[in-house]
Amino acid sequence: MYFQGVAQNLKSEAFGFEAQKYNDKMIVVAPQLSDWGETSANQTIALLEYFLDAYNIDREKVYANGYSGGGETMSLVMGKRPELFTAYLHVSSQWDGDLETLAESETPVYIFIGENDEYYGSEPSRSAFNRLTEIYRSKGLSESEISRLITLDVKSHSYFTERGINNEHGGGGLAAYDEDIMGWLFSN
Repeated sequence: MYFQGVAQNLKSEAFGFEAQKYNDKMIVVAPQLSDWGETSANQTIALLEYFLDAYNIDREKVYANGYSGGGETMSLVMGKRPELFTAYLHVSSQWDGDLETLAESETPVYIFIGENDEYYGSEPSRSAFNRLTEIYRSKGLSESEISRLITLDVKSHSYFTERGINNEHGGGGLAAYDEDIMGWLFSN
């Protein structure tokens, strides 16, 4: 958020820097939010559309990550324009966006959260995963197709403490260093 200071998300989160290890030609766009709602979601879509129009970008390699409040905003973006993205990594957040629109696009989503996330808890992530899974089932997708499109990764407290972190919400940043998670994102 702007009140946190210029480029605070880049100073406190490693996702953009770690992502470049998977593709060193990547353009990283890290918008700062005006809110956690529709305003920032619409601004994010406009910013992405600008980059897609102004630069030579492979539209088959457009990835997104949203962490905490950024995840709330990115879930709104994914509920409006999921077709803009190849895959999305949702970290330590809750899902506020339209799951029906996301399901229509069949954009792969990986949801990462601590079992006892201090800010959100894991239940909102489980609920979004279950609702999206049911939408895909009602569309007639097979279980293997569904598992390709939606992953729920609820980490136990030991995942964080074994890595020197006691706070599960703040420890969501560990996802940026997890080769299995980041590998999933960039393999889509």
